[in-house]
Amino acid sequence: MQILSVSHLNSYLRELIDADPILSDVWVEGEIFDFKQASSGHWYFSLKEGEATLAAACWRSNVARIGYRPQNGEAVLAHGRVGFYEASGKLQLYVDMIRPSGVGLLHARFEELKARLGAEGLFDASRKRELPGLPRRIGVATSPTGSVIRDIENVLRRRYPLAQLVLAPCKVQGDGAADSVVEALYALYDQAVDVIIVARGGGSAEDLWCFNEEVVARAVYASPVPVISGVGHETDVTIIDYVADLRAPTPSAAAELVAPEIDALAAAAEDMRLRMEQALREQIRQARDEVAGVRRRMESASPLARVMRDRQTIDNLQRRMAASLGHRISLGRARVDGLRAHLTALSPQATLDRGYAVVRRLADGAVVTDPAQVAPGEPLEITVRHGTFGASSDSQA
Repeated sequence: MQILSVSHLNSYLRELIDADPILSDVWVEGEIFDFKQASSGHWYFSLKEGEATLAAACWRSNVARIGYRPQNGEAVLAHGRVGFYEASGKLQLYVDMIRPSGVGLLHARFEELKARLGAEGLFDASRKRELPGLPRRIGVATSPTGSVIRDIENVLRRRYPLAQLVLAPCKVQGDGAADSVVEALYALYDQAVDVIIVARGGGSAEDLWCFNEEVVARAVYASPVPVISGVGHETDVTIIDYVADLRAPTPSAAAELVAPEIDALAAAAEDMRLRMEQALREQIRQARDEVAGVRRRMESASPLARVMRDRQTIDNLQRRMAASLGHRISLGRARVDGLRAHLTALSPQATLDRGYAVVRRLADGAVVTDPAQVAPGEPLEITVRHGTFGASSDSQA
């Protein structure tokens, strides 16, 4: 017989409970009983079902996430882990999530996982990626049979037949569906696809539940390419809708989103061609203008152009010199004519023409300007307008 001390037994029980995977992640349904909120903000209460009672505690860090304060007598679903407090030998549920019992277990699990993954950043808008404009390979994770894959194929064939559809078949409902979807996703990650559609038709919450599993959510988050969630109908919301880069209301809508319309692409290509042609023509025109400008500058800088410019300059100078010389000659002629007229007016002949005479001594030809220059009887020569004649002095004045 083995005898254990109380502390050893309590320690053993704690280790057993901590190692149990079921007790580390469990939902417990019961009524709130003896609810207390400590000054520290922690909640202490019991869950009661008939005569059975389970002590429970919810730490302040989890209280803020729960969003409401449960009341005594209220039926709830409480999530957490079962622990054994060695000091008092007391079994206790450490609660991290509480939902009213009427909400349902699946919904409570959904909200708990949504809150936890959201807190980790798996839903952050900053990590959402744009869909490729012209995907070459489109991966699809869905059932290989049924209407969903046919609808997707029809949409792709109609809108964008240039893309290759890469199907990764998987279960989309029932036991093992979540693992099957994860395997299909990772198979597509190795297929060098440009975008992935995760698709399933409508169904009940239980039918769609595999898309609310954490393993599927984390596999979508790990995708190296954008993922579109096309699960159920527009009113159906799953966890991967929050993780995916884009949510589509239906599988067909997901195909519409990922596949550009080929007619619209053709119109856009034609518009681009026209705009490129116009731009090219404008570039050619500008290049021609630049070439013409260079040609003009080269021609103006050539030796022949310089000779022509110098010749034109010489011709201009010659014309200006000829004009200047002619003007000066004209001025000289006018001045000479003026002087000639002035000299003519002052010449002896002009004086003679006015009736005067010039008297010279015949002996030496000296002009007589004073009677004292002439001796009595001295021969003289007198010049008048029309000629010369001799004379002599009679007496001295």
